[in-house]
Amino acid sequence: MKDISTEPYKGVRDFYPEDMSTQNYLFGKMRKVAESFGYNEYGASVLEPAELYRAKSGEEIVNEQTYTFTDRGERQVTLRPEMTPTVARMVAAKKQELAFPLRWYSIPNLFRYEKPQRGRVREHWQLNVDIFGCVGAEAEIEIISMASQIMREFGLKDADFEIRLNSRKIMNYILNDLMSLDEETAHKISKLIDKKQKISKQDFDLSIEEVIPGKATEFLTLINSKNFEEFVAKLPKSQEVVEKIDELKEVMARLEKLGITNTVFDQTLMRGLDYYDGIVFEVFDKNPENSRAVFGGGRYDNLLSIFGGEKVPAVGFGMGDVVIKNILETYKILPAYKPEAELYICVMKKDYYEYAQEIAQKLREDGVKVAIDFSGRKIGDQIKTADKQKIPNIICIGEDEMKSGQFKVKNLKSGEEKAATLETLKSCVK
Repeated sequence: MKDISTEPYKGVRDFYPEDMSTQNYLFGKMRKVAESFGYNEYGASVLEPAELYRAKSGEEIVNEQTYTFTDRGERQVTLRPEMTPTVARMVAAKKQELAFPLRWYSIPNLFRYEKPQRGRVREHWQLNVDIFGCVGAEAEIEIISMASQIMREFGLKDADFEIRLNSRKIMNYILNDLMSLDEETAHKISKLIDKKQKISKQDFDLSIEEVIPGKATEFLTLINSKNFEEFVAKLPKSQEVVEKIDELKEVMARLEKLGITNTVFDQTLMRGLDYYDGIVFEVFDKNPENSRAVFGGGRYDNLLSIFGGEKVPAVGFGMGDVVIKNILETYKILPAYKPEAELYICVMKKDYYEYAQEIAQKLREDGVKVAIDFSGRKIGDQIKTADKQKIPNIICIGEDEMKSGQFKVKNLKSGEEKAATLETLKSCVK
């Protein structure tokens, strides 16, 4: 029989203790900020009916980017590629019982069948934050403010990142009304816009020409505007257009009043998912090493209506663990690994195991995290194990320590030794 490989499935990750420490740090920061805004945590299964994503995420997501299979009951099942349809389903299921506005967050495991590359894997964890039941710009302002605060909480300065905004209302007006495109053609153009930053200008222009021959020049002149003012100047001055533009202006102006001045307009920002229908945004690190959005989100007022009943206004975002980890490594602000154990007890021989366990138990009751070496190896080898595991302090227990109740606490990093009794061990270690 051929040996089974020790490599994980392509595009997914194993989390060894140092990796888990990093992940717990990231999740801790995410939870701290989300809960400071009054958001409550929820969860759900990784399995969902495939039709949930076909209905609103888009056929491309299901057909090309998901892990979808037929279960033993002949049902089409998908490992969730995103969380928004799931939370929409959950809210719709208990809509009459819930108190709005509703503030929820989760940190789910998500799966997409994509080509693994920097910033993107086939399985990742993602902070998802959503507010339901708020029709005004206050929802966008709160959600974007939280995204900004999370970046600051991780130690990034406002000058390190930018928040890019656009409006799907404006873009839908351009495609459907100004350019008079049918639904299928408008959908193709929106997908091309979403890929604009990832392909060459020549390829983009040619693709647009192929989809809307005769209208490509007008459209490209608009989409290639250098800034917000130039873009707006090329649009009709109708009341309908002015209202859509003013909505975006209001959000940016009110964010600035809150001290969030690193927002920029980006007419090429579409957010590829079909359910977005209002203001959309993404957060980007300015360092060229990190080319992917760390946050992405927006308004999706119509998504809950696919479950029947009335629509529920909603705004939310997702933030992946892979990209933020890359960013923190780039800026060298990711904390170094620190093991859970604060003290490692090396035992000279089996006769002293019981005493070592008694000492450890009393220390644990006092809040000290303790590991004991029961290997029976030489003391030098036990100390090497503690050092390799990065446990900061050790004591060695033999006959003298058991009789006297006196210990020598050694810090493996500094080499400093302190004399201690059971009563003072905690203060020496802490």
